[in-house]
Amino acid sequence: QVQLVESGGGLVQPGGSLRLSCAASGFTFSNYAMRWYRQVPGKERELVGSITKDGGSTNYVDSVKGRFTISRDNAKNTAFLQMEKLSPEDTALYLCNAHRYLMLSKKNSDFWGQGTQVTVSS
Repeated sequence: QVQLVESGGGLVQPGGSLRLSCAASGFTFSNYAMRWYRQVPGKERELVGSITKDGGSTNYVDSVKGRFTISRDNAKNTAFLQMEKLSPEDTALYLCNAHRYLMLSKKNSDFWGQGTQVTVSS
């Protein structure tokens, strides 16, 4: 059974930090790129950033560059999102996504977690 379980969210003051985790099971984690998204009610889901399957490369949306860092531990089947200098605009439900393009079938394979809420407020 495929599972992605996010954890680490919560309430933090502006300027604070949080580290989110995404624990994967039921599939070969090291074959998948990992992405973090965030969702605010009434707005489109936003891709925050991604990391390649080997962890060698990361990309981020401009609004979090220099503040957020994505990493992964393939031995522990876990991805991380380290968030620094948080602002109220970062308040959202944060979801992790495992993504792989299947060459033979030319289809995408995607798994999603349920998300963890991050609230930045004084």
